[in-house]
Amino acid sequence: MSELINKINETLKVIRSKTLDDFPVGIILGTGLGGLVKEIEIDLAIDYSDLPHFPLSTVESHKGKLIFGKINGKKVVAMQGRFHYYEGYTMQQITFPVRVMKFLGVKTLLVSNACGGMNPLYRRGDIMLMVDHINLLGDNPLIGRNEDELGPRFPDMSEPYNLELIKLAEQVALEYKIKVQKGVYVSVPGPNLETKAEYRFLRATGADVVGMSTIPENIVANHMGIKVLGISIITDECFPDSLKPANVNEIISTAMEAEPKMTLIMKEVIKRQ
Repeated sequence: MSELINKINETLKVIRSKTLDDFPVGIILGTGLGGLVKEIEIDLAIDYSDLPHFPLSTVESHKGKLIFGKINGKKVVAMQGRFHYYEGYTMQQITFPVRVMKFLGVKTLLVSNACGGMNPLYRRGDIMLMVDHINLLGDNPLIGRNEDELGPRFPDMSEPYNLELIKLAEQVALEYKIKVQKGVYVSVPGPNLETKAEYRFLRATGADVVGMSTIPENIVANHMGIKVLGISIITDECFPDSLKPANVNEIISTAMEAEPKMTLIMKEVIKRQ
């Protein structure tokens, strides 16, 4: 048995000592976007520090708990706090929780993030449904030995974000009169924000928004046959000709202001799928 499979089993042993339930929906909450936890009827919460092989989040706005419970009667497992490449973790460490989620019964993964908007039609506070992505992290969680029991050596990525889930999210947004964009997310290593020239370059690649997360988890979810819905909140406008110094507190504040709309969409998608 491989080292990765052994680690998954050791983590599962701790979780299964506390709950034997299956959780068909997984949730990963991004920077300033932890409010969805308030909507969960929590049955169990486990600190990352109590889970073997789980990294610990070093980002101030990421809590570091694995939450088990229900939303609208559907069983969910939620990561309250995620891991980033810029924290010094490997791609395999960043995506390890997604591996564990698969063995907890997760078939659908909802992922949120805060990002910078580069499309001139986007504005701060907008919500964007991710329809595709560009990986400029310089690494990939599938590099190395492939675990055939987890997924294929060469997974297809023609539909990284599930079209049916995107349509469902659009329908919910229309019913509740929530403006949503649809676009392409590019991920870069960070942790610094980009220069004007870099924003021009990233926009020229076909990206609408830029962030520092999400893509590794998406790749591993697709590798394991998990459907993914990605939702971004645009926390700052990254237009090179009018670029102003970024204020991290303002970025987090914008994320928190827009978060209730994202939470509503996620709740309804979970209820209806």
